[in-house]
Amino acid sequence: MKVLVDSVDNEGLEAFIGKPICIFCMSYIYAGILVGVKASCVKLSEAVIVYETGPFNESGWKDAQALPGDCHYIQTSSIESFGGVK
Repeated sequence: MKVLVDSVDNEGLEAFIGKPICIFCMSYIYAGILVGVKASCVKLSEAVIVYETGPFNESGWKDAQALPGDCHYIQTSSIESFGGVK
C-alpha cells in the first residue's frame, strides 16, 4: 500500500524551538528550552534531568536536577517522545 506523507515545516521538534520542552528518552527524562535541532541531536538550554515527575496534573517536577554548563545535547536516536512541560 502506498502512503503519501506531507512534510510540514516547523512541526515536531522544530515547533518547540525557543520554548520549554520535556523529552522522554530511553533511560531519562530531560526538560529545558529547546534551542537547536539537528538530525543527530537536539540542544537544550536551562536543562534539567528529571528523576521524579510527581503527578502530571501538578505544575513543576518533584525532583529535577540542573545539568552543568550553558547547554546540554541529547541524541535524537534515544528520544521516545516529547512535548510541552507540565
